[in-house]
Amino acid sequence: MATVKLQDLSKREAKLAYLLLVPSIIILILIAFYPLGSVFYASTTNREFASPRPTEYVGLQNYAKLLGVTVQELPPLEDEATGAIMRDEQGNIVFADAFDVLPRSRQGVRYRNLTEFTLFGTKYVLGATEPAFLRAIGDTIQFTVISVLLETVLGLLIALVLHSHFKGRGALRAVMLIPWAVPTAVSSRMWEWMFASSRVGFFNVIGQQLGLTDGQFPFLTDSGSQIWIMIIIDVWKTTPFMALLLLAGLQMIPTSIYEAARVDGASTIRRFFSMTLPMLKPTMAVALVFRTLDALRVFDLFQIVFGRSRFSMASFSYYQLISNRAMGYSSAASVIIFVIILLFILLYMKVLGGTSHE
Repeated sequence: MATVKLQDLSKREAKLAYLLLVPSIIILILIAFYPLGSVFYASTTNREFASPRPTEYVGLQNYAKLLGVTVQELPPLEDEATGAIMRDEQGNIVFADAFDVLPRSRQGVRYRNLTEFTLFGTKYVLGATEPAFLRAIGDTIQFTVISVLLETVLGLLIALVLHSHFKGRGALRAVMLIPWAVPTAVSSRMWEWMFASSRVGFFNVIGQQLGLTDGQFPFLTDSGSQIWIMIIIDVWKTTPFMALLLLAGLQMIPTSIYEAARVDGASTIRRFFSMTLPMLKPTMAVALVFRTLDALRVFDLFQIVFGRSRFSMASFSYYQLISNRAMGYSSAASVIIFVIILLFILLYMKVLGGTSHE
């Protein structure tokens, strides 16, 4: 009799769980899947933002334009009179202009020069129908990988220092959080002034006094230094966040194991690699996930410092929506961003799954 009652009770609990699950699923569909589905649908149309123009279905044309690439060989120019290959004043071969070589896509959009490279002595041009978006993808991924790596290493070093016992540790912890507490708009403008391409900029003044520059180095307009400037600004601001998370993980490690290791004669370095680092891996993995996903969605930093001169993936999508009013095109860019972030999530899940399994 008691067994029957227990079975009836478990069935009632299961029915109650299902009843509670249904509204949760409905809410999830309304607040997550419906907006996401709307973006997916809009990406297959030519819809314009705040426009009376009728919307038409265009299929995958937006994606084809965003991701369309071609590789063409750049032939050397020949002298019409002699037929000899033309060379410049330094003796280098003169190649045809990329604009004359690159064709049009199937949608009638001309490929534009993304980059040029030489392979086995032959020069090629990589053309793209939307080079700005492909550069934004490359810049964002480069920014993410380097900044997250530096923030993790520096954050771990700071957390180890703050975890030790010394006078003034509480005050140092409070000071450490100041960069993270500063709004991104404020810190971006501050660093923009410091990297100004004239003697107004802090680093140009210092560089001139040390004899490293003439005081006019174009930090913010030089393509080779732009991404590194973004990385420096982000590392300065976000390293305290990583340090705070890792410090919390360090404080969860019991001190008794360190005392036992000291008794056994283990050195500081050995204790770090054999005990601290393995036990800190779960916290470090969570910090890496949060920081990586946040870096892939970076918008305000690029938008404030560079505007339209250089995009992140998010700022490119924003520019297409607000400035060009190309809602369908912007939606396609957003879907691609979503797929890239999803790939990073799956990669982290695989790595974290392997770690937890061990």
